[in-house]
Amino acid sequence: MATFSHYAYQGVHNMATHILVDTANTFFRARHVVRGDLDTKVGMALHITLSGVKKAWQDFDADHVVFCLEGRSWRKDFYEPYKRNRQVARDKMTVTESEEDKVFWEIFDEFKDFVTTKTNCTVMRHPQLEADDLIAGWVQAHPNDNHVIISTDGDFAQLIAPNCKQYNGVSNTTITHEGYFTDKGDAVIDKKTKEAKPAPHPDFMLFEKCMRGDTSDNVFSAYPGVRKKGTKNKVGLIEAYEDKGTKGYNWNNMMLQRWTDHEGDEHRVLDDYTRNVTLCDLTAQPADIREIINNSIAENATPKEVSQVGMRLMKFCAKWDMQRIADQAATFAEPLQARYPL
Repeated sequence: MATFSHYAYQGVHNMATHILVDTANTFFRARHVVRGDLDTKVGMALHITLSGVKKAWQDFDADHVVFCLEGRSWRKDFYEPYKRNRQVARDKMTVTESEEDKVFWEIFDEFKDFVTTKTNCTVMRHPQLEADDLIAGWVQAHPNDNHVIISTDGDFAQLIAPNCKQYNGVSNTTITHEGYFTDKGDAVIDKKTKEAKPAPHPDFMLFEKCMRGDTSDNVFSAYPGVRKKGTKNKVGLIEAYEDKGTKGYNWNNMMLQRWTDHEGDEHRVLDDYTRNVTLCDLTAQPADIREIINNSIAENATPKEVSQVGMRLMKFCAKWDMQRIADQAATFAEPLQARYPL
C-alpha cells in the first residue's frame, strides 16, 4: 500500500515551505463540528485554527505562515447570481442564529487583528479578492517553493502539484499529487472500491467543475444533466476532455450543444462553460483582477518585525480563556513568529 511522509518533500533542498491558511474556512468550521454553547464554539474556533496551523507547521517542516482573508469578491460583479444563495441562507437565520453569527464575526475580526499586528505571519486581504485568489496567487508567485493549503474547500484541488498540497484539518487528511493520505501517512481507502483513493487529476476536476457548476457558490451548470462517461449516442465529459487539446469532434459536439432553462432562455454550452472557467479557474481571472492579485502578493512578500510573539500569544489566550494553548505557548508561537523568508 502506498504511504506518504509529511516530513519530506520531493524536490530541491532549501526551498521554503509556506503554510497557506484559508482563514475563514478554518475558523468558521467550528460552528458545524463543535457542539455546545456559544462560548464553547468560539473557544474551539480559535483553538482549531491555531492548532491546525501548529500541526501543519510541525508535520510539513514549514518556514512561514500566510493567512488569507476574504473580500467582497469581484465575481459578484462579473456574475450576479454568485453566492446569492448564501445571502438567502443568512436571511432565513433565526434571531439566535443571527446573534451567534454576529459574535463569530466579531471574534474573527479580533483574531485577524491579532495575527496582523502581533505576529510575523503574512496576512493578506483585498476588498475585491477571495482567499482562494490570494492563495492561488501566492503559489504562482513562489513556483520554486513548497506550499501546504489548510482548508476543507474542494476548489483547491486544481492547485495540487508536486510542490502544492492541501491539508484538511477536519478529516486529518492530506491531498497530494500522489494521492490522499491520513495523518499517519497511510493511503486513504475509498469506501466504495475498498482500494487506495487514487491521486487527484486537477485539470479534469476543474473541467468537470466548470461543466457541472458549483451549487455551493451558486454557479450554474454549463450543461445540466451531462454524463461523466458518454453513451453510444451522446458525448460525455471524459470524451470531451480527452478531445480538449485538439478541439476535435467530441469537444465540439458537446460545446456547441444548446439547451433551454426553466425560464425559456436558450444557452450554448460553450458560452456558459467559458463563463464558469472565469469564475472557477484560479489562474484565469480577468486581466485587471490578475494585476490586483499580483500587486497584493508583491506588497505582502516582505518580512515583518514583531518581537515577543510568544508573550503576545499568551495575552491573547488569557483574553479568550485558552489555557491549553497558553500552557504550550512556545510551541504554538513558533509558526507565528517566523518571518517571511527572503
